[in-house]
Amino acid sequence: MVFRPGVSASEPFVLTLELDGDSFARIDALRRRHYPAERNQVPAHVTLFHQLPAGRAREVKAVVRQEAQAQRPFDLRVASVKSIGTGVALFLESPQLAALRESLAREFRSDLSDQDRSGFRPHVTIQNKVPPKEADRLQRELAAGFRPLAVKALGLHLWRYRGGAWESVQVFRFGR
Repeated sequence: MVFRPGVSASEPFVLTLELDGDSFARIDALRRRHYPAERNQVPAHVTLFHQLPAGRAREVKAVVRQEAQAQRPFDLRVASVKSIGTGVALFLESPQLAALRESLAREFRSDLSDQDRSGFRPHVTIQNKVPPKEADRLQRELAAGFRPLAVKALGLHLWRYRGGAWESVQVFRFGR
C-alpha cells in the first residue's frame, strides 16, 4: 500500500453511519452521561469500518460516495442493551444496514483490517473501559426501562483517526 505524503498509516479513515439528528442527540447524551469523560474523545457512533487506508483518500471517498448515492435513508432498530465486559452498548438491527455494510466490505476487501474482517455487530458504545461491576450495574439499569427505539440512517460519515480523537472528513448523504 502506498501512502500519500503527510498522511500517516496510523491515521486511517474510520467510516460510521450518520443517524437522524434527534436519535443521535439522545444516544450521544447517553454516551456523554456514562462514558468516562477523560476517554470520551468522539461522539456516539455506529462504526462500519475501523481502518480504511489513509493513503487512498480519493478511492475511499469515491466508493463511499457511490454507495451512499445508491442508498435511500432507512430505518434501524435499537434492539437491546448489552454488556461488553468493561462497558455497555446499544445493539442495532437492520437488514438494510447489514446489506450496505456487506456491499462496502466487498469494495474494500483487500484493504480490511482483521478487526473489520471479523464480523459486523452494529452497536453504539455508551460506556467503555470501566470496571466490569460498574458496566453490569449500568446494563441492568438501562435494560430495566429499555424499549426498542426506531432511528433513521441518513448517510455515511468518513473520519480521520488522529491518535484517539477523530477529525470529520466528509458526510455522504444517502440518495433521496
